[in-house]
Amino acid sequence: MEIRPTTDQDLDVFVDTLHAAFGRFPETPTDGRGVWWSALEMDRNLLAMTADGRPVGTAGAYSFELTLPGEMLVPAAGVSFVGVLPSHRRQGVLSAMMRHQLTELRARGEFLSALLSTEAPIYGRFGYGPATYTQRLTVQRHQAAFAPPRACGTADAPAAGSVEVLRRAECGEILEEIYDRYRRAQPGALSRPRRWWSLGAGQPPVAAAPRYVAVHRDDDGCPDGYASYSLGEPGTLTVDETIATDDAVFTALARFVLGHDLVTQVVFKHVPPEHPLRWQLADFRAGQVSDHTDWLWVRLLDVPRALTARSWFTDGELVLDVDDPFLGEHGRYLLTVRDSKADCVPTDREPDLSLDVSDLGSIYLGGTAPSTLVRAGHIRSHRPSAATLADALFRAERSPHCLHWF
Repeated sequence: MEIRPTTDQDLDVFVDTLHAAFGRFPETPTDGRGVWWSALEMDRNLLAMTADGRPVGTAGAYSFELTLPGEMLVPAAGVSFVGVLPSHRRQGVLSAMMRHQLTELRARGEFLSALLSTEAPIYGRFGYGPATYTQRLTVQRHQAAFAPPRACGTADAPAAGSVEVLRRAECGEILEEIYDRYRRAQPGALSRPRRWWSLGAGQPPVAAAPRYVAVHRDDDGCPDGYASYSLGEPGTLTVDETIATDDAVFTALARFVLGHDLVTQVVFKHVPPEHPLRWQLADFRAGQVSDHTDWLWVRLLDVPRALTARSWFTDGELVLDVDDPFLGEHGRYLLTVRDSKADCVPTDREPDLSLDVSDLGSIYLGGTAPSTLVRAGHIRSHRPSAATLADALFRAERSPHCLHWF
């Protein structure tokens, strides 16, 4: 078997092989709209070929920026398009592609990668760990009254400004600009390259599918938030995503969609697990949570570079013993944090925590507490206070969240 990089001439073969791996047929774009694979970066994709030249597997990556705690922006490979033909599964094709890809990412100088996992058991063995989470929130409109604010200046107080309803086709540049401001301040968020918007590659509202968009503007008329939504049957308003530069703007947009006429319920598809919206409703049970799930999975390719790239909010010192069984690597590192900055160097000191590189990926953005993984038997704590210190060190200024689909 040969694993080789693709060129522009391989586009049709790559797309057809990927669809065959999942038992699907390529869709036909209509009305000039792009399809989800239109933003492929062919110089970042791989094809697995049999000895007689037949394609049997695919793997690819996008070039993104990932926002780390402390609003630090770093390059990240967004791994996608991973598939193996049913006739060649459980023959080592996937493992060979993933190993080849990780080696290639390192050769490019990248120190972390991320993906969305279609099946949770698959990618842990390749060193990826779930790092952000999301959930669906459904609110019955007759229960959608907001409680009066209990404190001055809280986010549930009415935001200054106004809401304007536009069609998706009218406001592409506005959405792009608001999302870019949002993702630069939100840990766990990924960039959306301009070509994604121009090609309509992805899911709504990146895709040019018919949608209404509630755009919030501040008192100066500057757009600072939006909610992309559509109405379906029976009486359900579904919000693709709500993007806001602060909590007050999110609340204003939530009030708007929850007040929509001829609607019996509103479904917010992507809400961070710790979002305050449920607490803002007069009836706490009015917001029904479902589909709480992992979203972004993270894999560290260079532990010292990754740990020194993010900001930190507590001073401290930990020795991390990190095992990477998929790549056959093992390292012990002294992590020292002072004044929001970290130093991470190899050490021979006794470890405070022993963990798999996939578990390090899970705690990296602050979305999973190290103590949770200690209790789960994933991380071994070598002294009683180590997990408590690790919780304090790895926390983020706000819960990481990613809603970009790729």
